[in-house]
Amino acid sequence: MRLTSVTSRKAEPLPREFYCRDTISVARDLLGKLLVLVYRGMRLSGRIVEVEAYIGEDDPACHARFGPTDRNRVMYGPGGFSYVYFIYGMYNMLNIVTEKAGSHAALLIRALEPIDGIERMRELRSVRNDVEISNGPGKLCRALSIDTRHSGLDLTGSRLFVADIHSDPPAIAASRRIGIKEGLDRNWRFFVEGSKYVSRNSGGGQIDRGFMRRQNGGRDR
Repeated sequence: MRLTSVTSRKAEPLPREFYCRDTISVARDLLGKLLVLVYRGMRLSGRIVEVEAYIGEDDPACHARFGPTDRNRVMYGPGGFSYVYFIYGMYNMLNIVTEKAGSHAALLIRALEPIDGIERMRELRSVRNDVEISNGPGKLCRALSIDTRHSGLDLTGSRLFVADIHSDPPAIAASRRIGIKEGLDRNWRFFVEGSKYVSRNSGGGQIDRGFMRRQNGGRDR
């Protein structure tokens, strides 16, 4: 089903329980959901088509590997809160904290299919091609005007949230994560297979198209 702004107006925030589960399950279930930000009274939104998991202090690519800091402290709380950090002096990165308090895990939102407020997102990104609006983690933060001031927000609230718009479940594939040097043995990047809105970089390595069959007892979702 092709989402529209009319469809998304009925969207309500997911409950805390959705996020307080194992990170891989949340990653799978986030794909196809709607990420919504209220910007100056306007709703900006996009369908989530790509995420990456970062799980615990033993994950060499996870910010929690250094222990709690002022920047990553929100990761040590319960799931359902935003974690936004700034890198390379250029890009904001939006993450969603998962699992129970003390688990220090999160999902990086890597790409969206724009739905609501597309004209405003084009302006914020200075692009006309809709595929280019939010097909990368830094791009989508700029398109939604997300920065570190949005870190620590409760995603069960009304300012920034994820909603289930009850669309058909997407076909999901997995690969190794992008832009890291360690932890390359973990296929923790999940994306909607065939979506033109995923980030251009394939992530390298082999794409695991059997992921969903194994997760669902041998059946495609």
